[in-house]
Amino acid sequence: MPEIIPFKGLRFDPRTAGDMADILCPPYDIISPAMQEELYRRSPWNAVRLELPREPDPYGAAAERLLGWLQDGVLLQDAASALYPYYQSYTGPDGTAYTRKGFFCALRLSEFSERKVLPHERTLSGPKKDRLSLFTTTRANISSIFGLYADRERQADRVIEQAVASRDPLVDAVFDGVRNRLWSVDDPDVVERVQQVLLERQAFIADGHHRYETGLAYRKLRAADNPSHTGSEPYNFILAYLANIHDEGLIIFPLHRMVHHLRQFDPEKLMAQLEEYFFIQPFEGRGQLNDWLRNEPAGHVYGLVTQQGVYGLRLRVAPEAVCRESVSLPLCQLGVVVLHELVLKRLLGMSDEAVSSQANLVYEESDHRVFDAVEGGEVQAGFLVQPTTVQQVLDISGSGEVMPQKSTYFYPKLMTGLVMHRL
Repeated sequence: MPEIIPFKGLRFDPRTAGDMADILCPPYDIISPAMQEELYRRSPWNAVRLELPREPDPYGAAAERLLGWLQDGVLLQDAASALYPYYQSYTGPDGTAYTRKGFFCALRLSEFSERKVLPHERTLSGPKKDRLSLFTTTRANISSIFGLYADRERQADRVIEQAVASRDPLVDAVFDGVRNRLWSVDDPDVVERVQQVLLERQAFIADGHHRYETGLAYRKLRAADNPSHTGSEPYNFILAYLANIHDEGLIIFPLHRMVHHLRQFDPEKLMAQLEEYFFIQPFEGRGQLNDWLRNEPAGHVYGLVTQQGVYGLRLRVAPEAVCRESVSLPLCQLGVVVLHELVLKRLLGMSDEAVSSQANLVYEESDHRVFDAVEGGEVQAGFLVQPTTVQQVLDISGSGEVMPQKSTYFYPKLMTGLVMHRL
């Protein structure tokens, strides 16, 4: 793994900013305009005003606020460099209570070719341009990337758990049903023991690919402008939350696909085309379909929801037989890849550009919402998918491949506003 170091976190002071439940916000890429408005109403210091401002010059507004809030005492910078353990407790769809445990650190940036940090998803130029403008004007990481490492013996976990066991958290706030707790650990012995555990391990990006690549671009810009560049400057690092893949609270949810505004969409024709490649089983409704998906082995099985009916689809041919030559064998083993290659592109006629730009495609984590959208005529069809497994993410990343957009949905999302990293 690349070097991880403690840092002097930039945090909201609850004595000035108020209830942290009103300060936190999700990462920029899942904030809808309606959510942005609601977060603005929650507090004049909600972190969305830094992460995704609505002003005509959002980047200038974020930079001005950052400095102003520091001067006014809304924000403070810790005096000592620290790691920041972060626990998120929530109830899963099956009613089971989980707590995902990890920590914030400053992670040294390295090119993917160095194979210290590995991606698993493709990125787009638009979000990277947006985040680079925010990095450049604020000179800060407002939100964190989400990284994974493999520590089967849970050595680092135990060290951190012992360090926070008898201490009250700096933040203990509930957002959208998820309890968020943050601590600060500046004990040099604890920090060094965590560093040593992670030293020989690779980091896999679970979420935040655009922010990581933006960090690389920003480092290059700053280094070029700095004649005395040494490699130890803060801009050589990026704010990262790291979690152990063997943590019992690490869950990946599925991201379902909904298609809309396709010209000449014909559900009867689609069903006839699907019969060539899939075993098709009709169901009475959502409950039967979800039970079937849960009991099917992970792989190339899907749910199809149209106004004409609800169906289960199981691929009847070898996955490599329906993937293009440009798609590798490891990628063909992923259900979402076959769905994109065979159904969305070949049968429904979506171009690569249309899929990338989501011109006729919407991603949705809630299967309830898929059924409602189809029933209400908002979309033409919905495809329910099984969640990608953590092992699949590691296998794909380790092989040097990248998945399609929105192949994974690590739940819950990291909250913005807990701690930030000045560059």
